[in-house]
Parts: sequence; C-alpha cells; structure tokens
Amino acid sequence: MAKSNVTYSCSACGASFSKWSGRCDACGEWNTISEDTGLSAGPSSKGLGAQRGKTVALTDLSTEEAPPPRTESKVAELDRVLGGGLVPASAILVGGDPGIGKSTLLLQAAARFARKGLKTIYVSGEEASAQVRMRAQRLGLADAPVQLAADTNLRNILTTLEAEAPGLAIIDSIQTMWLDTVDSAPGSVSQVRSAAHELTTFAKRKGISVILVGHVTKEGQIAGPRVVEHMVDTVLYFEGERGHQFRILRAVKNRFGPADEIGVFEMTGKGLAEVTNPSALFLSERGEPSPGSVVFAGIEGTRPVLCEMQALVAPSPHSQARRTVVGWDGGRLAMILAVLEARCGIPFAGLDVYLNVAGGMKISEPAADLAVAAALLSAREDAALPADTVVFGEISLSGALRPAPQTENRLKEAQKLGFSSAIAPKGGKAQGAPGMTLKRFSELTGFVGDVFGAG
Repeated sequence: MAKSNVTYSCSACGASFSKWSGRCDACGEWNTISEDTGLSAGPSSKGLGAQRGKTVALTDLSTEEAPPPRTESKVAELDRVLGGGLVPASAILVGGDPGIGKSTLLLQAAARFARKGLKTIYVSGEEASAQVRMRAQRLGLADAPVQLAADTNLRNILTTLEAEAPGLAIIDSIQTMWLDTVDSAPGSVSQVRSAAHELTTFAKRKGISVILVGHVTKEGQIAGPRVVEHMVDTVLYFEGERGHQFRILRAVKNRFGPADEIGVFEMTGKGLAEVTNPSALFLSERGEPSPGSVVFAGIEGTRPVLCEMQALVAPSPHSQARRTVVGWDGGRLAMILAVLEARCGIPFAGLDVYLNVAGGMKISEPAADLAVAAALLSAREDAALPADTVVFGEISLSGALRPAPQTENRLKEAQKLGFSSAIAPKGGKAQGAPGMTLKRFSELTGFVGDVFGAG
C-alpha cells in the first residue's frame, strides 16, 4: 500500500513542514503545528479516485454571457473604483491603517445602498452597536435603514445572514472574527483564512455581496495570509496620511472592473466627501514657483491626476548622506540619482536628499522619473521651474527618456488646470494640446542642458 503524504502547518504563521515538531522554526511559536488533511485522505485508502463525481459543464471561449447586474451607491468615487457599482455574489476586501477612515467610508456606503432599497447589515466585531450609532448620528446617517449587529462568532453571524437574506453584508473586521472549528486565537493566520473562506463561500452560495474590512501591517500589506486576497473578487486599499485631509481608495485587484483605479475623498467634520477633481485639490495649496517644486502629470487607473513633487537637497553633516522618500519608491530614487551622476556628471555625494509627494499621494508609475529628476536638479541648483509647466517621462539606466502612455490625456488635464507648457520625452504619436507648448527630449543630458544649463 502506498504511503500517504502527510504535511503539517503552523496555525500562527502558516509555514508548512514535512514532520511534526513542538516549536515552529519560522515564527518560534510553541504547540501551533498541526496536521493538514489532504483531499484524498479519508476512510478509503484509494482516495478520491474510488469515488466518481459529477461531470463539469464545459463551454468555449465564444460563449456570450450577460454582464453582471450592478447596484450603484451614487458615491461616484466609490462606484468608479468598484468598476461601476456593487456586483451580487461578490466578496470585497478593504484594507487600511487603523483610524484612516475605513469604518466611516463603509458606514456611509452602507447608508447609501440601504436608502436605494438594498437590504444592508453592518456587523461590527470591534465596536458595540451603540458606538456605531453614535458615529452614524455624527455623520447624519441615523435615519438610514441599516441593520446593526455586534458579534465575533462567525457561526452566529452566518446563521443570522442566512435568516435575514440581505443584499449586502459588511464585516468589520475580518481579524476579529472567530470560528469555533479552528483551534487558534482570533486574528491568527488560520482564523483569518478560515473566516474569509467561509464568508466568501457563503456570498457565492447565497448570492449576496460581502465587504470584509482588514487591517494592514507596518509594510502596508493586509494582515493575515495572502491567500485571503486570492479568495475575494476585489481588493481595495484605503490610503492617506493622518496629517492630510485627503484619502485615496485604490483598487489593486478587481475581477469585475479595471485594477489600479482610484477614488479620492476628503475627510471633513461630517465624514468623507468625494472629490470630483483631485488634481485641483492636490495643487490647491501650491503658491509661487520655488526651487525643488515640480508638477507631475500622472495617470492613476483611467484618470489623469496632477500632483506636486517636492525635493530638498542640502549638505549632509554626517559621513553618510540621508535619502528620505515619502510617497514614492526609495529604490527608484536611488536609481535616478545614480543615472544623474553617471550619465550627466551631476554628483549628489555628501548631500542629503529628501523627496515628498504633496497631499499624501502615493505614486508608483515610472513616468514620474523625469519629474523627480527635475525636482532634484531644481533643488540642487536652486533654480525654480516655471509655474505653468508640467513634467512627465520615464528614465532608463542608459539616460534615455522613454515616452509615457496616455500623453494626450495628461496634457488635456494639465491644460484644463491652467498649465501652458509641458516637458516630455520624444516618441509616441500623441501631439501637444492646442495652445500648449510641448518640449520633447530623447536623452536626459539634453533635458538637463536645456532646462538647467548643466550636464
């Protein structure tokens, strides 16, 4: 008889092992390793091969199906990120830092959906129902027909949802849910994974929409196993800095719409207010042109967004110069500094470099390279760029400038906000907007020599 393959996993960190031990070598926890039972394990030694299942229906790629129906919340920024509205039988995971406004956003969304006739249940595992009602009164939502519950036992919650049959259920948060069939503490990897699986399966089986709230780690990832993000249909991150009033709702996964779409909100005394023109908001506090300040014309999802890149270059009093970045990739900053020194002969050794994206925005697009380089050179040379100029373009390691996608949309957004000049790489079929001056460069050295008279 063939020997069955038995594996063991840690309930605290999810690490897998070939044999049992009292202590997990990955996380150091004791008595957390248990046996994983495979699908073929059971009373029959022959496994699943001895039992015939049902035939699965097959279709071809030309089969046409109607698009899923959607329920709009009438919060334009939320509907944009969801791909047009809420899809029945879908599971959505919303992550963000504690206190960033996740519960506020979802309570406002629950009120909107409930007022449109969608039966909505809000289950809080972190706050009592009275606390949720106080927040609703502060937001002016006390009259919304949202049903509240405060519980952490997942068995009780699923029984309630099955009896009430809502159209939308919000679980705040997945880290507080407790499944009595899993022998581990709430918030552990096993509990989070099992609870997410049960809720997602329930949503698909009953045809309801489920929104799960998740906290994030110090690295900015949703706490718990990454398999949770694979289970759900949509993953949204709610970003922002507590010192700024702006909040960004970003889709990093969406099976029913475009990924990398963003929605912009402003935190006010009456909750979150949607921002229809985020570019104007991000640039609203920009004054006279100053060294180190450059406006970048970016694309977030399908939306052009203009934001201000700020740089400061100062002599370092330490033996090792500092490199501090907020809102951009620190590794990409190091690459831009290396290209400026190797290809343009502009050294930054012995200089502290600080880079910031104004307004709490986070930029990940490579087209921001040229705007960052312009901000660094502007700060180093103490020379301000004209206030009516936007910059965008990708920099290669050879010093060549690569064209950015959707150039026309970037230029139209810039012109709409009063910018009359743009600096971009050569290449591409896009032309400048009418009445707008467009300077194009193929090499970083040409840009540095023309704009700053160096290189």
